[in-house]
Amino acid sequence: MTAHVHDDKPILEVRDLRTSFFTKGFEIKAVDGVNFSVPKGKTLGIVGESGSGKSITSLSILRLIQSPGKIVGGEVLFKGENLVEKSEAAMRKIRGNEISMIFQEPMTSLNPVYTIGQQIGEAFKIHEGAGKKEAITRSIEMLKLVGIPAPEKRVHQYPHELSGGMRQRVMIAMALACNPELLIADEPTTALDVTIQAQILELMKDLQTRLGMSIIMITHDLGVVAETCDYVAVMYCGKVIEYATVNDLFKNPRHPYTVGLLNSLPRHDIDLGDEELSVIKGSVPNPTELPKGCRFAPRCPHASKVCVDKLPQLEEDDNGNQIRCWIYSDEWDGDPEVDIHAERTT
Repeated sequence: MTAHVHDDKPILEVRDLRTSFFTKGFEIKAVDGVNFSVPKGKTLGIVGESGSGKSITSLSILRLIQSPGKIVGGEVLFKGENLVEKSEAAMRKIRGNEISMIFQEPMTSLNPVYTIGQQIGEAFKIHEGAGKKEAITRSIEMLKLVGIPAPEKRVHQYPHELSGGMRQRVMIAMALACNPELLIADEPTTALDVTIQAQILELMKDLQTRLGMSIIMITHDLGVVAETCDYVAVMYCGKVIEYATVNDLFKNPRHPYTVGLLNSLPRHDIDLGDEELSVIKGSVPNPTELPKGCRFAPRCPHASKVCVDKLPQLEEDDNGNQIRCWIYSDEWDGDPEVDIHAERTT
């Protein structure tokens, strides 16, 4: 099922995307039938614990999955064209030009032996045929755009000469060099302290408004989602289990897993006294031994027989929000009065 997000026209539609890793006789379904769309000029947050399939989904969109991984099914429609069917040469033209990505650790993504200017300028040379001098001039403009002081000096420096926050701004400058229509940000602020994190998120929002681009924000942090996103897809074990507008998700989360994630958020407006923050019991199942039914059932406080026996489908409501949970179906055989918000901190 495709997610139709209200009336906004999507720039990207992911339909039944499946990416597996083949190892030692096992097929590990890292992304297992994922559907979502990203409207033009809007931000979609993809949320979930480590191992939920968030980063593999983003790498699949750009066709950057390496062996033993492989996209085994589905479509990735960018402006109506299926990227899964495109040649590697065609994908190289799209990557960094129409779709860009910011990775979570800039030190592993920036090349230590090239200057900042050489690395940003590469995009202008490859995609726009710029000469060496023009590439440096435009690199300085990009550094100004992302708020790096003394860009004329920084452009000749190497990654190790910059702070973590500066390096992350350089990564954003590189990603935005060719004015992409879609930016994928994979945990862009994880390694940064809270003040720098806020600055980077503010910068991305500001650039989005100015440049009109769409963003996929991949994160495990619901605080980041609340700050930056218009829509949210919650992932668990390679599947989207809830999809909603940010307002709807925070006001009325419908999946027990989403409720658990929200409950585990620190709240500055509530004094918990000596109480500890709520945690979701158990851990994400081994991808080689997935449960037969709902993948969250072994950890869910409301799981019934149908949850253990059968995998629920992603169902869409009248508002375009989606839920993968038996509680909302006619087949629910648990407590008819179940309240998944009963333990929620209000």
